[in-house]
Amino acid sequence: MATGAGLGRRGRRGIFLGVRPRDTSPDSHEAQLRAYRRLGPAGRARVAANLSGDTRELARAGIRARHPEYRDEDVESALRRLLLGDELFHRAWPALPLLSP
Repeated sequence: MATGAGLGRRGRRGIFLGVRPRDTSPDSHEAQLRAYRRLGPAGRARVAANLSGDTRELARAGIRARHPEYRDEDVESALRRLLLGDELFHRAWPALPLLSP
């Protein structure tokens, strides 16, 4: 498979090594990969958890901006609906309304 922006090759453990953002130079991308490798598995998991938390906070902020009338509980419910989809959300919380995210 070809390498370059948007394309990649599989490395050990199925990680795509050649995938890089279009706005990142090859040298910068290599530096970033080296930094992730130095972190080790626990460090990379910590980075992923932080990114996930940051993404959820951004989603909450968007929900609050679109729906200033929502209480905190409503924001969390709308976030869960966004993350899980309508079917799974309804199966997990059948009594809750499907609030718009």
